[in-house]
Amino acid sequence: MSKDKDGPSIPLESVRNIGIAAHVDAGKTTLTERVLYYTGASHKIGEVHDGNAVMDWQPEEQAHGITITAAVTQCPWKDHLIQIVDTPGHIDFTIEVERSMRVLDGAVVVMDGVRGVEPQTETVWRQANKHAVPRMIFVNKMDRPGADLERTLTTVQERLHEDTVPVTVAVPEEQLVLHAIEQQAYTFSGPKGEEVVARPLTEGEVEMLAPFRETLLLTLAEHDEELEEKVLMEEEPDEELVWAVLRRVTLAGIIRPAFSGSALRNWGVQPLMDAVLKLMPSPREKPPVVATRADESEETVEMDPDGSLVCLVFKVQLFDGRRHCFARIYRGTLEPGTRVRVGHTDTEERVARVFDVNSNKKTRLHSADAGRIVLLAGLRHATTGDTLSAPDHPLLLAPIEARDPVLGLAIEPKSSADEEKLHDVLAKVCEEDPTLLFEDDPETGQKILKGMGELHLQINFERLEREFNLEVNVGKPRVVHRETVGGTAEAKGGVDRTIDAGAETIELKASVVARISPLERGGGIEVVSEPSWAPDDLDPSEEQRTAVAQGARDALSGGPVEGSPLQDVKVEVLSVETFGPASGAQALRIAAASAVREALVKAGGQLMQPIMRVEVTVPDENMGQTLGDLQSRGATILGQEPEGDVVRINAECGLSHLIGYAMDLRSNTRGRGQFVMEFDRFDVL
Repeated sequence: MSKDKDGPSIPLESVRNIGIAAHVDAGKTTLTERVLYYTGASHKIGEVHDGNAVMDWQPEEQAHGITITAAVTQCPWKDHLIQIVDTPGHIDFTIEVERSMRVLDGAVVVMDGVRGVEPQTETVWRQANKHAVPRMIFVNKMDRPGADLERTLTTVQERLHEDTVPVTVAVPEEQLVLHAIEQQAYTFSGPKGEEVVARPLTEGEVEMLAPFRETLLLTLAEHDEELEEKVLMEEEPDEELVWAVLRRVTLAGIIRPAFSGSALRNWGVQPLMDAVLKLMPSPREKPPVVATRADESEETVEMDPDGSLVCLVFKVQLFDGRRHCFARIYRGTLEPGTRVRVGHTDTEERVARVFDVNSNKKTRLHSADAGRIVLLAGLRHATTGDTLSAPDHPLLLAPIEARDPVLGLAIEPKSSADEEKLHDVLAKVCEEDPTLLFEDDPETGQKILKGMGELHLQINFERLEREFNLEVNVGKPRVVHRETVGGTAEAKGGVDRTIDAGAETIELKASVVARISPLERGGGIEVVSEPSWAPDDLDPSEEQRTAVAQGARDALSGGPVEGSPLQDVKVEVLSVETFGPASGAQALRIAAASAVREALVKAGGQLMQPIMRVEVTVPDENMGQTLGDLQSRGATILGQEPEGDVVRINAECGLSHLIGYAMDLRSNTRGRGQFVMEFDRFDVL
């Protein structure tokens, strides 16, 4: 059983944990605000453009008009409890989507009815695929000129390679939606669209809906014999049968049902909410997760409130200046005072408080059981991706993966007295966001904060000043590099020296030959240590073999150009020459490292920088100038897609050439151009 904060217990079967995700500016937060208002969870509708949206509660979100951090809330709807996670749409904050998808049971992916599938839509979709999250589509902004439901669903098939079926069809001229399953028309009235009336279809509406209903029934009939028979016999199938088949294929990830409307104009939202209850899974219907025991054997974790505790911390966040952890409970019941084992530390902590959370408001709970998303206070060591389990039954769930940062900025406090404070504050901020990294540059001594892009870093600098009263000086952007090699080379390296160790001297002598060669992009690092050994009659010990392989890996910590991490490199240890007792493990390790370093230099180091996938949308009249500007930055143009009076340009370009591009684009297009980018790979330019 699951309890809402003021009401009676709600069966776990009546709980829905869903996420709202999309490309930036598709209307996720606007949709969430309507859901909160219509369910009674909020007494007014907040608007993103007015800076008063409930879910965008951080000052930086209100100032920039975008969602930055995933916000959790919950609302009642028709005897159900819907827990909602509103996720960011900007690629710089993709970790928020990644860790949210990990704990969700279902998702609503919002798309712009004019633009259809956009770059971040594809990213969100891949993240949902990775975690096998069932999802529905809401085609938003159908009130805008150029909005086209059919074209949007075509982009889903072409760009996402998914089958989708229309369930509600928007009629913008009359601000109503036609329901292809229920065969009714929904009208929305009242000041905020809260008064919903379902009426029979008119003859014209039946004709308008017919092709959409036919598509729906024919597609679903392919997956159910009973429905197929009725469709082939041209019989009218029962509404319950159509819902049941659609639910089954939705949960299986075979079909993605699509709904349409305009959240901003307050129409089309309530039928979507009804469908969430009908089509999205309860926590009990999600496949069980697999955990690892201390002996590395596996255990299946069912969503059961009576079993031993298993939770996943998916986010750390400061509330009122204090450290809190968002957690999804997969098994058991959690109460204040519960002792838990923290996965990565192998230590125990006590949960001091358990909260329901509604955006930035907390409500204390006496207990929370399996299926719930809760906020925990009192945990000092738990961090993103940690498993919390019963101390007498320790388990580990798979961790949450985070991308490496790609852009760095030198940072220092304006006052030298704040040096220690800067370290403390950034430690907290980086703990909240695994895609932020704070480190010292060994060459310059500067302190570098690395993130996913200019906006990502800018938001965090604003937060330092507002939340922690810490003003900083920021240097020029510095792109994070990787290194590889340009060719194949062999080199001989060795050691021949004597170390005075006080009472005795230690002789180190060994010689190793190694070969370095490049791998294809994405090949990573490959080390092959199967050398020939001299003298020929030598039978090397396991310690000696291990030392050679480890020495080869030691030399791969940094590239020959500027010491950046290596990738797409293959190392082969070809031969080893030993000299009796002098060729111990230490000597062999030093010799192997020396050989590999020499080979790296001879093979020719090459710098690799982040290559970004870019999508630029500009008016027709600015296309030529925009293409020329991109090509001058070394971009490779991949294609152009006209969309009404605008053109969508797809390209790839090195990140170093895109710093400041957003401002240049706005200037060149008089503010009408839009630009988004996503990390694709590291490569040599």
